[in-house]
Amino acid sequence: MIRTLPLLLAAWGFLSGIATVATAEETLTMDRAVALALKANDPSATRFKQQGDALAEQAIAESQLPDPKLSLDMANWPVDSFSYTQEPMTQVKIGIQQSVPRGKTLSYNREKREAEARAEYEKYNLQTRNIILDVRQAWLELYYWRKAREQVEKSREEIKELIAVIESVYVTGRQTSQDLLRAELELSILDDRLIDVDRQIDMTKADLARLIGSEAAALPLADHLPVLLFPSEKEVIRDKLIQHPAVKVDDAIITARTKAINIAEEQYKPGWTVRAGYGFRGNERSDFASLGVTMDVPLFTANRQDKALSAAKLKRHAARLSRDEKLLELYKFLERTYSDWKGLEDRIKLYKKVVINRADETSLASLDAYRNRVADFPELIRSRLAVLDAELTLIRLQTNYLQAQSRLLFLEGEYNE
Repeated sequence: MIRTLPLLLAAWGFLSGIATVATAEETLTMDRAVALALKANDPSATRFKQQGDALAEQAIAESQLPDPKLSLDMANWPVDSFSYTQEPMTQVKIGIQQSVPRGKTLSYNREKREAEARAEYEKYNLQTRNIILDVRQAWLELYYWRKAREQVEKSREEIKELIAVIESVYVTGRQTSQDLLRAELELSILDDRLIDVDRQIDMTKADLARLIGSEAAALPLADHLPVLLFPSEKEVIRDKLIQHPAVKVDDAIITARTKAINIAEEQYKPGWTVRAGYGFRGNERSDFASLGVTMDVPLFTANRQDKALSAAKLKRHAARLSRDEKLLELYKFLERTYSDWKGLEDRIKLYKKVVINRADETSLASLDAYRNRVADFPELIRSRLAVLDAELTLIRLQTNYLQAQSRLLFLEGEYNE
């Protein structure tokens, strides 16, 4: 028996390890939820990548010369006999011509499309950040409401136990019906609170299911709050905002608008068309060869080239204003979020050190006072509910704190993009 004991302990440890792994796999942590959302290839993000790929292909196509044109003519054919050899000028002509756009138009076309492709890729990066943020916000919100349900259930059980005590004392005539009615009222209020909590859980779960799927959203959450990367100082994050995907989208658009200006400026230059032809004649007459060039002459530019150039410059100016506006919005968002994050940190410390302890002490003092007939029943109920409210507020503050922290990480960035 003694010899088999180590084997039994080893087997127990092995089975416990399997059970632990199984439990971990069935638990939805925040990191797992984020991984599932990124793996899902959400169409709200994937569409930008597809559009970027399309523009990258278009950039190559639009930088090529136009297709050459091939012509076949029957020239100077006599209509009285339709004879190929009757007249010396009768010939069958084969020609080819190639157009060459103005200046560096083709090169600028390619650079413009490539910049537009970069804008779409940055939109993809921005939407990826949004998805990560949305998953974290929804996960934390669901965590709060599930913890809130546990706390309300706990308080409800305490009120039920109190009702049982009051009923037993009421039968002996040593307790008034008013206390019993008040306890039953508080129990009904907690029941209503549970209904509202369940409603919030269902709505939050639906938000999370949109991102990771219904099956994953139905998994039990981890029993503890996650640990997120600690954000940098506010000034450091502010300096990084010029590299935020939302700003880099506008940077790419500004580049595309600049290339559009270059294209408009090239339209003041002439365009070229080169032609070559060969004419076949009969009766052993000498064939004809021809070569020619056609040039566009942009003489009347006031209502075409000038207006096109002016429009391109105005569009670039509008894109720059859009970038400035985006940066101002990000700066404001950073200021508000950072202040919220720091304020929540101070409130959490206060609740942990002072409020929760005082609520517990007040509840115990009210219970002793009620037992000694010094305090009335409503005071006892209020003290019990104050403990519940304090505990719920602390959980709310902790989740809000992490939600604010996730918004700061959204601004600063934490993944290689």
